Amino acid sequence: MAETLFRKVWNAHAVRTLPSGQTQLFVGLHLVHEVTSPQAFDMLRQHGWGVPFPDRTFATVDHIVPTSSQRRPFLDVMAEEMTTALERSCREFGIQLWAPDNQNQGIVHVIAPELGLTQPGMTIACGDSHTSTHGALGALAFGIGTSQVRDVLASQCLSLEPLKVRRIDVNGALRPGVYAKDVILTIIRRLGVQGGVGFAYEYGGTTIDRMTIDERMTVCNMSIEGGARAGYVNPDDATAAFLRGRPFAPQGEAFDRAAASWRRLASDPNAAYDDRVSLDASAIEPTVTWGINPGQSVGIGERITADPGDEAFAFMGFTPGARVAGTRIDVAFIGSCTNGRLSDLEEAARLVRGHRVAPHVKALVVPGSQAVSRAAEARGLHEIFRAAGFEWRGAGCSMCLAMNPDKLEGRQICASSSNRNFKGRQGSPTGRTLLMSPAMVAAAAIAGEVVDVRTMLEGGPP
Repeated sequence: MAETLFRKVWNAHAVRTLPSGQTQLFVGLHLVHEVTSPQAFDMLRQHGWGVPFPDRTFATVDHIVPTSSQRRPFLDVMAEEMTTALERSCREFGIQLWAPDNQNQGIVHVIAPELGLTQPGMTIACGDSHTSTHGALGALAFGIGTSQVRDVLASQCLSLEPLKVRRIDVNGALRPGVYAKDVILTIIRRLGVQGGVGFAYEYGGTTIDRMTIDERMTVCNMSIEGGARAGYVNPDDATAAFLRGRPFAPQGEAFDRAAASWRRLASDPNAAYDDRVSLDASAIEPTVTWGINPGQSVGIGERITADPGDEAFAFMGFTPGARVAGTRIDVAFIGSCTNGRLSDLEEAARLVRGHRVAPHVKALVVPGSQAVSRAAEARGLHEIFRAAGFEWRGAGCSMCLAMNPDKLEGRQICASSSNRNFKGRQGSPTGRTLLMSPAMVAAAAIAGEVVDVRTMLEGGPP
């Protein structure tokens, strides 16, 4: 019988069907960080439970780590306490931890793929909403809550509702100045922030096929913002090429055997889907959010059309029929698990070379991992950004969610390459977030306002 990758991987990891109708699913890889794990470890201690498979759990510090200086002890007492608690728990239960003093430290959804921990056919769980990122390599990856972190630590299993599968095909060539971030923002705008509830999203089509793994990670990362429980791309030659030689990937002949098996995981050509959606890549333009959820976005050349009574208008300061283009910004943030990889920084640096950040804009570049930072510095990207007036920071989540010193103040407007524009998301209850691609953030930082990045690319305006 023809099957989707989702069904193949789900069935291979299903332990049993529970009386509730949920599936008890074996978790191949468990990722933890300092925010959602302390309570989970305390629950283990209260019950006298151990961690039976410590070699399947890996930890890092990312959410609360300061990016201006990572010298210990952290000036933020809570950040230091949370980091110390994770260090103690990992020592006690025998779990590998990459703390800020380790060269492998970084955002959990950046370091796992770059280390080769994330592999096709895996089931992956992490106490973080954007775990769907790992689906870019053909894995089923689920964000979970703290009680579920406890369950996975104690049993290596997770109880989940069966999911339907929606195939999302994106076909055609993206125009210059249009990126993976624009693709996923367009998908969420079309299907809605609740459109994926009960679904896993399978992304495909000629556009997705041509994307790099970094670009696929950007798309899969924001699956949760469209309501989907997971998002993935079928493994192919690009997947194998990305993983070859990475520390935790198979080596030598074992890699060749693994790569062959990964390709067989891809959805069968005649597999049945619960729903199918198709988008024309050539119709997508640089996209920017205007509201208070990732589904409220417009193409840079469009006007905002929405219910005049939507609370987003009063909060954001826009009016029906207005354009986001021309909106003055106060802060520009390039980073996050969505767009903090080397290729993101390379494209942004290409845009800012020879320019200066507008005098009134505070601009930050925060690499997604120490490895990304080292690679970027080896290419001289940090010098390009600094010469343009950007601050070059240490690795971490930074202003994506502001559980660290990187925060908006008052009613500031931030052009951000992150994944959420909720009220208060970037640290200020009244701060306003405009989501866009790293290149669009770079262009906004230079202009001091939201602009069409295509006007800065070779050849001028579209």
